[in-house]
Amino acid sequence: MQFTQILRPDAVRVYSSVSSKKRLLHELGSIAESVYGLDQQRVVDALIERENLGPTGVGHGVALPHARLEGIDSVVGALVLLDTPIDFNSVDRQPVDLAFALFAPENAGVEHLKALALVSRTLRDPSICAKLRANDDPATLHTIITESQSVQAA
Repeated sequence: MQFTQILRPDAVRVYSSVSSKKRLLHELGSIAESVYGLDQQRVVDALIERENLGPTGVGHGVALPHARLEGIDSVVGALVLLDTPIDFNSVDRQPVDLAFALFAPENAGVEHLKALALVSRTLRDPSICAKLRANDDPATLHTIITESQSVQAA
């Protein structure tokens, strides 16, 4: 699985006005609707439902919210960088400033897990996260995340 398969360039955003976890989930729903044609409210509801099972803040300022949805054919994602970190109930209790959301078909077993593993592995790399945090241009962020995969494979 490749980042270029799951993350369109227009699904990368930088926000300066997101002040809460709930607001971030709504912004992710908005991205899913505008970029992938998904219903914003259904996406937000699915993300909230998943968060109720346990927070997806994985630590070191990173969150990986994800949900399975009807009406989607493949796993797609959205990357958000926040100017101001927010509380996300992360496992290490650190605020989150990087969020990579994944939206998967309801029956996407292995594909969903492969995408989640790819994103998780990539965003556990402190150097990649530092590069992402040092930039505020969505196109540059997309390039960093998609090129990180080829660097890791080398």
